[in-house]
Order: sequence, then C-alpha cells, then structure tokens
Amino acid sequence: MSDPKVFKNFINGQWVESKSGETYENRNPANKDEVVGVFQKSNADDVKDAIEAAKSAYEKWRLVPAPKRGEILYRIASRLTRQKEELSRDMTREMGKILDETRGDTQEAIDMTYYMAGEGRRLFGQTTPSELPNKFNMTVRQPLGVCSFITPWNFPMAIPSWKTMPALICGNTVVIKPATETPLSVVNLARVCEEEGLPPGVFNVVTGAGSALGDPMINNPAVRVVSFTGSTEIGRKISEACATDFKHCCLEMGGKNVQIVMDDARLDLAVDGALWGAFGTTGQRCTATSRIVCHKDVIKEFTERLVERAKSLKVGNGLDESVQMGPCINEGQLQTVLSYIEIGKKEGAKLMTGGERLTGGDYDKGYFVQPTIFGEVNQSMRIWREEIFGPVLGIAVCNSLDEAIEMANDTSYGLSASIYTQDINNAYRAMRDVYTGIFYVNAPTIGAETHLPFGGTKETGNGHREAAMAALDVFSEWKSVYVDFSGSLQRAQIDNA
Repeated sequence: MSDPKVFKNFINGQWVESKSGETYENRNPANKDEVVGVFQKSNADDVKDAIEAAKSAYEKWRLVPAPKRGEILYRIASRLTRQKEELSRDMTREMGKILDETRGDTQEAIDMTYYMAGEGRRLFGQTTPSELPNKFNMTVRQPLGVCSFITPWNFPMAIPSWKTMPALICGNTVVIKPATETPLSVVNLARVCEEEGLPPGVFNVVTGAGSALGDPMINNPAVRVVSFTGSTEIGRKISEACATDFKHCCLEMGGKNVQIVMDDARLDLAVDGALWGAFGTTGQRCTATSRIVCHKDVIKEFTERLVERAKSLKVGNGLDESVQMGPCINEGQLQTVLSYIEIGKKEGAKLMTGGERLTGGDYDKGYFVQPTIFGEVNQSMRIWREEIFGPVLGIAVCNSLDEAIEMANDTSYGLSASIYTQDINNAYRAMRDVYTGIFYVNAPTIGAETHLPFGGTKETGNGHREAAMAALDVFSEWKSVYVDFSGSLQRAQIDNA
C-alpha cells in the first residue's frame, strides 16, 4: 500500500508544515482501515502566523473594489461546480455521510459563493433625506478585519462557505480551523481559492485540535470577528471570551427540533419528512428532527408506517450509491448515541426499532448504529430534552394544536421546527407561535436554503444569522455619512426648527 497523502497548512498563500513538527491521521468513519490523509497538528505559533498573514493582507484586500472581489468569488464558485463530484467523494470519505448528501453539501458551498459574488455589486446601504437643506445622508458598510472561524465536522464545506464568502465579499480576511475529523474539505476549498486568484493571506487554514487552537484563534487582539458552529457549552465560553474585547461573535449551536403531525396531515408526506429529518446525515445535523409530536388520532398509524420505513433503511459506506444512511463520525459520538438509547430505555420510553450498534462484516470497520425510534416519550425524559446528535427519534402524543405548540416550545433550544397539516389556519398559528429561527410547513426540519437567514433562538444562537444578506451584518459595520454642501455651519436638531 502506498503511503497516505500528507496535507499542509495554508498560510499567507503557502502550503507549510506545522511548527510543532507533528501530524495526525484522519480515517474514514465507515472504514477505519482507510487513511483519508495525514494533517498538520498545529499549535499556537501556527495560528499566530496565520493571523499575522491575514492582518497584513487585510490592508490591501479591503481596498479591492467589492465587484472585483465578487469576480474572484464567482471564479471560485465555477471551479467548485466543475469539481463537485471529486469534492463530494472526498467529503464522504472523511465525514461518512452518503454521496447524495455530500453533493448537497458541496452544492451549498457553490450556492453561497455565487450568492456572495453577486453581493459584490450590491452591499446596499441607504440614502435618506436630511432634515437640513443642502445636506446629503447615506450609510455604507465597512469591513472589520481578521475573522477567525471554528467549524464543525457535519457540513465540512457548506458551513465554512457560509462564513467565508460573506466575510470575503465585505473585505475581511479569514483564518479557519476546520474540525479535526474533517479537515480535507476545507483544505480542498483553500486550494480552489488559491488557484482561482484569491490573494495570499486573505484565506488561511490551520488544522488540528480545538483544545490546542481554540484560545489563540479567539484571543489574539488582531481578530475582530469570531464565528463558531458547535456545542452550546463551547459557544458560551467563546461568547464570554469575545465580550472582553468587544469582538463580533456569531454562534450557531445546538438544536432539539420538532415535527408536529396533526390529525389532518397527509401521513405519507409526514412519514417521508420524519424519515429524512431524523436519519439524514445519520441524525448529525443541528436541524435534525429529534422529536415528533403527533396527534392522538393518528399516532398509531403514523408510528407504524414510520417504524416500517426506518427498518428498511440501508446503512453502510456512503460511497455505495444504494446506501441510505452512513456511520457516526467517530467512536466517541457512537458511544454518546448508544448511551442515550440506554437512557431512553431506563426512562420508560418504548423502543420501537433499532437501538443497537451494527456489527459483522464491513460494519466492524466503522461506527454504525441502527436507525432508532422511541415511542411513548414524555416531556420529562432526557431523550426529549437533550441534544443527541445521532439517529434517535422520540415520538410523543398530543391532543390539540395548542398542546403541540406548547410541547414544541418546551426546549432550551430554538433552531428549526415543522408542522404537517392541511389546515391553513393551523399552519399559520404554528408558524407564528412556535419559537424557532426556522419553520417549515409540510416539510421536514432540515433543508435550509442559502438565500434565507439561518440560525435559531434561545440557546441555539446569540441573535446573529448565517447565510443570505443577514450574514453581511456579522462581517461588516455600518457607517453613517453626512455631506454638508451648504457652505455654512448647520446644527442638526437646532437649526431645523
């Protein structure tokens, strides 16, 4: 067997080894025998070099006209489109999710990059009348400087693109630490950026463990924006660290998302939505459907149909086009999922299907678990309240829409929710009263599009949004500009009586 490929950090337009002199292997979660690549085990000195490169590059990049920045992003998007299949297969190898999903992940990166390329000719401000004669008022966006990104493993190219492309189009520079488990997709993105003409130092990548790199990524005074996607626990610590220096801080954290199924729902559609929402990406999405609230009149039929469908899902290596669900990302996450299954059993929930690690043959090479459904779940159970981040779904019963809405809101999170109903009045009531950042009618809790804001309420986020035009507010500051061409001193609020 040939030696695995060694990948380097990307700092100031150069591919460089870590100053630590150490590396680590990244293995396919569906096949531990396969080494996806060897990556740099970076240290604080590497992060410092990357931030210094980004700080230096910012002085020139911010002065590049935004339409010209957009042209570079357009070329990057075009290149991602041409290499979509190759990038997606690499992603399946490092993350495990099936090819259909990694193609979607790459497509999100393409969509976001094209979208932000277009913003290069927009970045709209406002012009408003002045209260004084011979005076002109407007607002413009201005960049902030160096942006530090810490990204998760479940969307290895989409989420880095959600953060990177709006930051770049606004005129900022970037240092990114991809998840330890999925560095290849960000390295691939860096290579595309380099080859399509992004200037040195504008986009920098350091790989390694968050425990070693988190503090230097956040606390360097040159960093003006920190964007993090991950757990609420870590996000809270990052928020506290950023508050000291008043840095912009964008947090996208946990979820405990609900699908409401009313008595007038099309059950075939509701089952399709629950199956995709709960077991797509092996349940490893912040928007995954983790809870079902089903009306008492249809819960028996709905549950039977859903359990039958879940039992038939083919689990395996995502490179096999016939596979419908891949592995957990690593042994630790698999054990977390298995521990919550045991918690559900002990709490008295009824195990309807699944609940076991898959073993034998190729399953022994990866981190596979059965799609798992619990019935008779109630609001006091931990499997109702806590994020599991795996293919475990709990079903609870409701008697009315009001009760369903109360149950939906009974969570410390508030990312995504959905309702299945044919009653337009109920749909609009739920749309208004379920307190989440994303809401779907007759669709699953997953499937956000890049031209709408993405983010949640309560402990899911800190009020900012990713994607769409809303992302520009994270990566720019408003400046109000007044131009007085009267030739004399005019005093606002005093000389306008």
